[in-house]
Amino acid sequence: MSKSLKKLVEESREKNQPEVDMSDRGISSMLDVNGLFSLAHITQLVLSHNKLTTVPPNVAELKNLEVLNFFNNQIEELPTQISSLQKLKHLNLGMNRLNTLPRGFGSLPALEVLDLTYNNLNEHSLPGNFFYLTTLRALYLSDNDFEILPPDIGKLTKLQILSLRDNDLISLPKEIGELTQLKELHIQGNRLTVLPPELGKVACPVSVLSSMKSYPSVATLIILSPLLGTHSLITQASNSNQIKDICY
Repeated sequence: MSKSLKKLVEESREKNQPEVDMSDRGISSMLDVNGLFSLAHITQLVLSHNKLTTVPPNVAELKNLEVLNFFNNQIEELPTQISSLQKLKHLNLGMNRLNTLPRGFGSLPALEVLDLTYNNLNEHSLPGNFFYLTTLRALYLSDNDFEILPPDIGKLTKLQILSLRDNDLISLPKEIGELTQLKELHIQGNRLTVLPPELGKVACPVSVLSSMKSYPSVATLIILSPLLGTHSLITQASNSNQIKDICY
């Protein structure tokens, strides 16, 4: 372990510092950072831009973590013990090599933001209790291999941001209409040809589809909003999805 990493651990312990940033340090194993798992007091740990391939079960010892950032590593799997982090609010696993999530992953009662962008996940990668993460406000699943979005997505009723761009989605489930707090829905770069009419149940259809504005070709979509009792005429760019109509 380098002297700088040793110093970070010692300073955090001696000064009771709640945040530890070990990003871009060439770390290939968390076990190589002596004393890291003794820092049970820390609330934020940043390990982005390293060379990690696994997360050891010892991560459960960091029981006060609220923010855990593994962005841009080479992580292929997670331990089931990660679900022991009962205070975790923000988990960033973007740009790794995950093709599955561990059993019990949905047992994170405080999780609000989950970033799984740029992995190798699909609808079969999610454990049975994934959609028990009912505290989620933002879920990032972009740049994965989803063809189908499971109907249980409707259980995440607190979602405000759902990013699904650049997958292989061929349709969206009607249950997406249950996400009535949704403010952003990013769906460009898929194989969608229709959108479910239930999408009209969201509070603000225009902002939900605003993620498509940057595309040059334009399609006109009619969305029936049962909650508003009106038709909203929405003109948005859609060349990457070839969206043609809304099925009623």
